[in-house]
Amino acid sequence: LNPEQDTTSKCRCRCSGAGEDAALFFPFKCAQHNITSTMATITMSLRILLAFLLPLISALKFDIQAHPGHESALKERCIRNFVARDQLVVVTATVSGSKGDGQILNMHIKDAVGNDYARPRDVAGESRTAFTSHADSAFDVCFENILSGRHAGNSPSRHVELDIDIGADAKDWSAIQAGEKLKPVEAELQRISEVAIEIVQELDYLRGREMKLRDTNESTNERVKWFAIGTMGMLVALGVWQIVYLRAYFRSKHLI
Repeated sequence: LNPEQDTTSKCRCRCSGAGEDAALFFPFKCAQHNITSTMATITMSLRILLAFLLPLISALKFDIQAHPGHESALKERCIRNFVARDQLVVVTATVSGSKGDGQILNMHIKDAVGNDYARPRDVAGESRTAFTSHADSAFDVCFENILSGRHAGNSPSRHVELDIDIGADAKDWSAIQAGEKLKPVEAELQRISEVAIEIVQELDYLRGREMKLRDTNESTNERVKWFAIGTMGMLVALGVWQIVYLRAYFRSKHLI
């Protein structure tokens, strides 16, 4: 039996034996119930789909050209991402080249509130950095490629492959599966469950941010309204004062 047909039949049964008011009222209740159920189903489907798609996202790949020391800081390239407080973050950078090839690629991981998490120097090959965030903030993974002067070439550069894992995706699920003696399906379900929990927490955070911004917007709107009212009152009062003053002045000069 189709759930929508079942829901409709239940609504019709409720309406049967009732008056005309109930017959007019219950279809709207049924429609509202159907819409709510559909929205809940769509939301859950999107969460599950997002949980499956997150591990499939490929790493970010780019080339960074080498510059002399005084120019490398100005040519720094940064990748920004957002992280919640107390979340595990694993930054994996795979850099081409080798040490001593005339290029020195340095990394700097920091957030927008001034916290420094790591400063790997002279990175070549694979570099893996793990840290726990200190605040709800955006963090930057910055790269600078310094030309040491011993490289034979016109425009030397390094190829960087960057992968950032946050929260449940940053955990070593193979080790968790072996430690807790879980089946592959159980480990995958546990991972998806943690990803879904993180999505719900992020939605709650966004909802709280929306409430704060809405309160700020309403407060600003109220202040602007009273400022406009005060300005109009001052203009009206100034106009009345000018009329009274000019009338008194003209009378004193016997002009009117």
